Amino acid sequence: MLKWIRRIVLSLISLVLVVVVALAAMIGIDTAAMSGRLDALTNTRLPGAGGAVIRAYVARPSGAGPHPAVIMIHEFWGIRPEILGKADDLAARGYVVIVPDMFRGRTTNSLPSAIVNVITNPPAQVDADLADVFTWLAAQPDVQADHIAVMGFCFGGGSAIRYATANPQLAATAVFYGAPVTDPERLRALTGPVLGIFGGADSSIPLSQVQAFDAALTEAGIRHEVKVYEGQPHAFVTDMDSVRAGGPQGEAWAQLTRFLDANLKGAANRATGSQAWHGAADSVDLGYVVRLAASHAFAHRH
Repeated sequence: MLKWIRRIVLSLISLVLVVVVALAAMIGIDTAAMSGRLDALTNTRLPGAGGAVIRAYVARPSGAGPHPAVIMIHEFWGIRPEILGKADDLAARGYVVIVPDMFRGRTTNSLPSAIVNVITNPPAQVDADLADVFTWLAAQPDVQADHIAVMGFCFGGGSAIRYATANPQLAATAVFYGAPVTDPERLRALTGPVLGIFGGADSSIPLSQVQAFDAALTEAGIRHEVKVYEGQPHAFVTDMDSVRAGGPQGEAWAQLTRFLDANLKGAANRATGSQAWHGAADSVDLGYVVRLAASHAFAHRH
């Protein structure tokens, strides 16, 4: 009996080792191709802290401006063609849009690599890069510096609301199925209204967390819209083709454009907050990252 137990244990250990080696090989191959992919998806380089270079895609509307502007943060895959289409659509509506690379040269279609991207780019680094992006964007001659919003999808949605609490110069924030901030004290630092869009079938963000986000915004006195699209999985607003086809994707995008038009075009329309949040630094929530990966896999199959 003991002999069979040993054989089973050794077999399980061998299987785990094979899986680990296979994943490491996949990530290594994917990493080797990442930089070349990003070169084809970006058109701008701007200075970051400590001599870092932040690559980005910038889409501009016609006309000299100045125009309102949007910082659009990618999903946990990194910059991919789908988000560039969304940036182009907003540019056609009159916004200067920048999609910065938050993963320092990494973009992927692989779930293991996406998890590594999030884990190896901590929130403090992402926020520092976003601060540099904001400074660059606000200095552009065709941008209205007091009419800049931040928004994001998935990883980018959580990054957007977190960063917005640290930058009192932002005019608005939009969160597409990103991990929300649910601390009212922290949300009081926001200086513009908030839009939150979530999927009712998103297993990575429980409805209780969405409801807590809504309640915390109310308690903090921040104007906001939080909507759950019933039956929709995580990352349900996939690309502009799906948006143009209508349905929940089209409705969610239309809600975003109404929100941006109302809060970025015309006079600045700020909330009551005025002081940046200076609380404890955030860390990567590994449990959330795993749920996020599972949700992306389900959404892709969906």
